[in-house]
Amino acid sequence: MPSNLSTTLALLTTFAALAAATSAPAGEPAPPHKPLKIGIIGLDTSHAIAFAKQLNAEPPEPELAGCRVAVAYPQGSRDIESSTSRVPEYTRQVEALGVEIVDSIDALIELADAVMLESNDGRVHLEQAVPVLKAGKPLFVDKPMAASLADVMAIFAAAEHFGTPVFSSSSLRYGKGTLEVRGGSIGDVLGCDTHSPCYLEATHPDLMWYGVHGVESLFTVMGVGCESVSRTHTADADLAVGLWRGGRIGSFRGTRTGAAAYGGLAFGAKGNQPVGSYDGYEPLVRDIVRFFRGGPPAVTSEETIEIFAFMEAADESKRRGGAPVALAPILEQARAAAEKKRSW
Repeated sequence: MPSNLSTTLALLTTFAALAAATSAPAGEPAPPHKPLKIGIIGLDTSHAIAFAKQLNAEPPEPELAGCRVAVAYPQGSRDIESSTSRVPEYTRQVEALGVEIVDSIDALIELADAVMLESNDGRVHLEQAVPVLKAGKPLFVDKPMAASLADVMAIFAAAEHFGTPVFSSSSLRYGKGTLEVRGGSIGDVLGCDTHSPCYLEATHPDLMWYGVHGVESLFTVMGVGCESVSRTHTADADLAVGLWRGGRIGSFRGTRTGAAAYGGLAFGAKGNQPVGSYDGYEPLVRDIVRFFRGGPPAVTSEETIEIFAFMEAADESKRRGGAPVALAPILEQARAAAEKKRSW
């Protein structure tokens, strides 16, 4: 599966060449984009409403013109009450935006050019993603990408098998300070601490249900290369500390009491800078549209897989009383489990 750095760089080079070949000559306006009909799977999350409102706004943002949510399939989680109870009202809101509601994923695929998988429950993402990927429709999978590292790997394996692009990201990746640090504002990153709410859901590994957002901020700043994780857990909070190659340390604090705040601090060779803020969904939606129009995924499979390995290792550390857990065996076990999930 395309999770190594050389494969990723080759893909990015190919996408860049295609973009250069199809761009307008200097001084001429870019040709209008071909209209895109987007389908949404899962109306059990507020993200579905927020994304549909942005994409179907009148007048549309110039970057989003011609790209609208046209169809939705409401079914998300089957048994998480906080999700299932939202579906009727969110379905009404989406219909009011001119979106057609269908009763199956197959029906949605017939009417959509690209798909946003928004189901709140990561356990259903693999089964919902495979038919989309098999149909060759570019796919964005919202957080959590899945409820296990093995399912994340299986989704990427299916995407490779069918030759269909896919990516997943949290909107927390697009915090202003976070992107500035990723772009080099403080020089080489020496370490980072992030925090976010980390509410628990019994059906998901602890950090995957909500803590994933703060973990994504951490990896946006630190990049890949985490080797081990140790975790301290209490009823009110979690602290997961990762050791990166070269001795760098990155940590995530997940909170369940007090202010539900997002933030953090990155430490760099040229200074320190606040990171981890939530600055809206708009930058993520723009990246999703660029991806649907043929651009590269905003996040590599390698980075997404390591984010989920970090969270799975944090759960294993909790089971071991806070002992450090290496990511390498976690990845190896998940890879074997993902192979058994192949149904295509």
